[in-house]
Amino acid sequence: MDVIILTGMSGAGKSHAAHILEDQGYFCIDNLPPMVLPELIRTFLKGQGGEGFAVNKLAFVVDIRSSDFLKGFGKALTEIKNLGCPYRIIFLEANDSVLVSRYRQTRRKHPLSAGLSLVEAIEKERTLMRGIRARATHVIDTSFLAQGALREELLNIIEVEDSSTMDIHVESFGFKYGIPGDCDITCDVRFLPNPFYEAELKMKSGKDKEIVKFLEKFPETEQYYEKMMDLLIFSIPFYIREGKARLSVGVGCTGGRHRSVAVAEAVRKALAQAGYPVALEHRHMALG
Repeated sequence: MDVIILTGMSGAGKSHAAHILEDQGYFCIDNLPPMVLPELIRTFLKGQGGEGFAVNKLAFVVDIRSSDFLKGFGKALTEIKNLGCPYRIIFLEANDSVLVSRYRQTRRKHPLSAGLSLVEAIEKERTLMRGIRARATHVIDTSFLAQGALREELLNIIEVEDSSTMDIHVESFGFKYGIPGDCDITCDVRFLPNPFYEAELKMKSGKDKEIVKFLEKFPETEQYYEKMMDLLIFSIPFYIREGKARLSVGVGCTGGRHRSVAVAEAVRKALAQAGYPVALEHRHMALG
């Protein structure tokens, strides 16, 4: 069982860090009192033995929002250790001026703000958190850390290979039905010769070899495909670097049956050969 306790200053980025851990397969539970952690871990350990819900990667977000945060934290850690379950405590912090700026931007209330100014609430929290920070196995200062950099820090801690952390979804579609709302990159192949107007090809789809051979007769097909793949292969590592967990590539033609399907099939094959996890969907191929 891989257990991470994610804690730190309010406004330091714990919610975003939890989303990153979720993308890496961690089962995340937010805002937990420390005393319930050992029992939860026992439950999940039983699940590994076939007695319940099987999970082997857990992340608990525990912070000052838990009313009994300072009560029983040390005892809880001792119990977890006695279970034979190793854990890591990741503590996120930021300097006071950055925290003040973030709260002003989000207009959210600090958990300790009752009767205190924002600066006083942050100071009180920092004092209360000193003992927890001292127990942390990893401390990350997010004051001037971009989201992509925070992701890299967390991946280094959990020792995940960055090259396999983004799923790619390739989909063909027809512009006549509208551009799918989830497309990050949209490629328009309506300029290619249309097999629809060839009587013997009209009822076939881009998955048929006859359509592929028809399109390959025109040099612009290969030229466009090469330029498209050059752009994708160049840009995908940078999407990964910026922390994108999923990239959707849409390839569209008029009806989504011939040209877009053939090109999307070729794109999927090339990306898979390049080592990327890729799924393929032909959204409108069966319509019309």
